[in-house]
Parts: sequence; C-alpha cells; structure tokens
Amino acid sequence: MEHPHAQAITKVSVLNCIDLSNPDVNRSVNLLKQACLDSGFFYVVNHGISQQFMDEVFAQSKKFFSLPLKEKMKLLRNEKHRGYTPVFDELLDPEKQVHGDYKEGYYIGVEVAEQEADLQKPYYGPNIWPAADTLPGWRETMEKYHRETLELGKAVGRLIALALDLDANFFNKPEILGEPIAILRLLHYEGQISNPSQGLFGAGAHTDYGLVTLLATDDVPGLQICKDKDAKPQIWEDVAPLKGAFIVNLGDMLERWSNCIFKSTLHRVLGNGQERYSIAYFLEPSHDCLVDCLPTCKSESNPPKFPPVIYRDYLSQRYRDTHADLNVYKKQQP
Repeated sequence: MEHPHAQAITKVSVLNCIDLSNPDVNRSVNLLKQACLDSGFFYVVNHGISQQFMDEVFAQSKKFFSLPLKEKMKLLRNEKHRGYTPVFDELLDPEKQVHGDYKEGYYIGVEVAEQEADLQKPYYGPNIWPAADTLPGWRETMEKYHRETLELGKAVGRLIALALDLDANFFNKPEILGEPIAILRLLHYEGQISNPSQGLFGAGAHTDYGLVTLLATDDVPGLQICKDKDAKPQIWEDVAPLKGAFIVNLGDMLERWSNCIFKSTLHRVLGNGQERYSIAYFLEPSHDCLVDCLPTCKSESNPPKFPPVIYRDYLSQRYRDTHADLNVYKKQQP
C-alpha cells in the first residue's frame, strides 16, 4: 500500500490531436510520432464513426449494465474472454489494490461460429450475446461498432508504421492483422470514489497488452496516465474527455516490437463519485503472430531487448495474471 506521504502528484496532460481527415499525412505522422515518444497517448478526431452512432452504442451499453445482476451473471465471461465481467473480477495492480477494480465490463471479440473455432486459437470463437428479446438490436449495434472500430484501428496502424519508418501496410499484413484478436470491451464504473492511499481504484494502474487501444468515453473524467512509472513519487496526469474523439494508447506489444522506442504507458482510472461509461477497443495481432524486433528499431548499438514471442502465449499469460479464476463464480451459482 502507498504510504500517505508518498502520494502521487497529479496534473493535467496535454495530448497531441491527430485529425484523420487532414490530407497532410506527414503532419499527422509527425504528431503521432511525437506522442508515441512522449506519452504513448493521443486523441484521434474526424475518424469516420458518426457521433449519432457513438451515442447509440453508449445507450445500448447502458441498457445492458442496467439489467439486474442475476441476468448479467447468466452471461458471465468464458475461457475465451467473451461476456460479462463483474465488479472486482479484474485485479490490475495487486501491489496497491486491496481488491479488484470497481468496474464491470463486457467482452466482445471477432464473431466466429462454434464449428469454425480452432482449438489452437484460444481467443477465437463465438461471442456470448444477451437474448434479442431482452435487448433488441444490441448485438447488431455492437457488431457494427466492432467492424467500424477495426477499420479505424487499421488506419491508425498505418500512421504508426510510417512513424517507425516502415511500409504503411506493415501491420496490415495477413500474418499480423489478418485474423486479429480484436476485442471490444464495454465498461461501467458505478460511481464509487477512489482513494489511492487506501488501495481503492476504478481501474488499477496497468499497461495494455496489444498493439493499440482505442478508447471512447462519456464526458466524466477519471483516466490518468503516468509517463515515468519509476519516478518517486509518481506523477499522474489527468486525460480529459474530448467530445467526438477517441483516446488512443499504445500497448506492450508495440513497445516490444519497437524495442522500447515507442511507449506503452501506465494508466489507471480514479472514480470521483460520478457514474462513468467507456468503451475500449483492443487491437491485437493474430494468435500465431511472431512478435520480433522491427528492422528499423535495432542496430549494433541498440540490439533487441526482448526475444521473439508468439502473441497467443503472451496474451494468455497476461489474462491469467489479472483475472479472477472462473471457478470462483461457478461455486457461487445456486
């Protein structure tokens, strides 16, 4: 637990804003590169997903989280990380948290029919969906959002490739994003007040696992980033919600790919007593993708810092480290 006199300092972060409609690609690449070197976080605007549709997705998310807990628990997440995650299911910062995160969530991956599911691909299979008569149009809305956000993620990936002096479509190759582990996660913070000195967090401090995360939020603040996790005391910066924008951050795999040139930055969520909704979209490589140091990010004086890794092996370990054992919930069932 943090000592009360070692409390982190907080300030407001100023993030670069990338306009995807700007014809000056070089300017967008330079802004993105600066952000990736500095904080690993930036805004994306004019991204092609309409505000009207975003409002509908948030409205449908609220409808789900408004269901009685008993109904939500019928859709409890499975081993493939599809479905409902209750409050406290996830423990992201075990050294500083007294229990799991004060948030509930819902995982939606790429939809694959059961008969087509590959046992060698642990995050590849059918989703868990609420009954159509319970939440009419819910599945259709989420599937459309999943498709549109995947395309946005690939567009951001092209800019990241250019910022790393790679071919624009480097990450869009079949072996990388041909069958991506692209996971949509609806999130709901119920309105608790976080207290870091007592180990209470909306979401504990963590870095994301994959390539990039595209986060849509409502207008309630709460997200904070820490550019230097080793600083004492840590300096946490508030990331303000920006209407119509996605907040984009880099994941650990991109840091690893880029030999630590680009940052996967520590972040957390502190509740201020207001209910808060957000939607995270985790764009991650294919199960079988071999993540090895990028050719433009290594040299004789800067050799690779990490051995090559198959992405599915890495992701499975990260999930095991942060999520509660599903058997805990099975034992609770009447």
